[in-house]
Amino acid sequence: MRLLRKLRGLAGLALAAALAACGSSALYGVPGAEAPPPSAPATPYNVSRLLYPATGKFLGVEASGAPDSLAPVRTFAAAAGARPNLIGEYMSWNDLMDTQAAINAWSYGAVYYVVWEPYHTTVAAIADGRSDGYITKFARQVRSLNLPVAISFGHEFNGFWYPWGTTSGTTAAQFVAAWRLIHRLFAAAGAKNVIWVWNPNDISAEPQLDLAAYYPGDAYVNWVGITGYFSATGPDTFDSLYDPTMQEIRGFTDKPFFIAETSVQSGPDAVTAAQSLVSGVRQQPDVLGFVWFDYEKAGVDWRLETRPDVRAAIAAGLAGLRLVNVARP
Repeated sequence: MRLLRKLRGLAGLALAAALAACGSSALYGVPGAEAPPPSAPATPYNVSRLLYPATGKFLGVEASGAPDSLAPVRTFAAAAGARPNLIGEYMSWNDLMDTQAAINAWSYGAVYYVVWEPYHTTVAAIADGRSDGYITKFARQVRSLNLPVAISFGHEFNGFWYPWGTTSGTTAAQFVAAWRLIHRLFAAAGAKNVIWVWNPNDISAEPQLDLAAYYPGDAYVNWVGITGYFSATGPDTFDSLYDPTMQEIRGFTDKPFFIAETSVQSGPDAVTAAQSLVSGVRQQPDVLGFVWFDYEKAGVDWRLETRPDVRAAIAAGLAGLRLVNVARP
């Protein structure tokens, strides 16, 4: 989104320096694919009950240092009056799986959510197979972990603020090819314990872009994530912010929605926006939940715990909202 361009692009959210990708092999007819390691349980974790749960919603948070540390998650939970059951972390391409973070999230009662950002490479290179070894190594780590992991690759691809976005020269065909290749390599490595989140920004950023052309297909996607923030000068209701994007997407898939990244900027409509965010998620059965961006970036404070009026509105909306018990067998 445009706000995130200011918050992240100039601040440099690119994570640790790239690690060397391991060499590829050719098993299962997919270059770079490998069998699950011997230590992995014979049967991968079954994520099916989490894909479209009727038992509740997801409350997610992305916060600095989490979930390597659970302290910021607990701070957010105290402010929201509810414990998140999904914890997100941004991960740069060529970084390996943060296994301890995933274990920490699960110990807290939350699904680990990887926002996989293809820095240090190009989508075209990924589609061409030049990261197959790295992807397979990552997939094997996910398989060995054998806990549910949600993964979004190349989020907000329909915006201009990331190097994989609309100004990068990446074509829709390259994006789809890269996504499908990643998915195939995970499947070949036995890493079926993944919830795949396809995550465009709300279409106000690039309204002329055809989202359908970037969609990998229902066989490769579980949730449709949408990034959309309530800015001080923008839409202040759930419908006005998200409905145009949802209507376009409903033209090519019935996969459930997930507000994959959001927050409310302080301003005269902040309380209205916060109330509308939670009520919109509550009222729409095909919207599975939302992830709150709990950061202070470039002079904008998106955190819940620092703003009493927004905090009270979110906490009141979440009161009594049933959340998915992700650890239930």
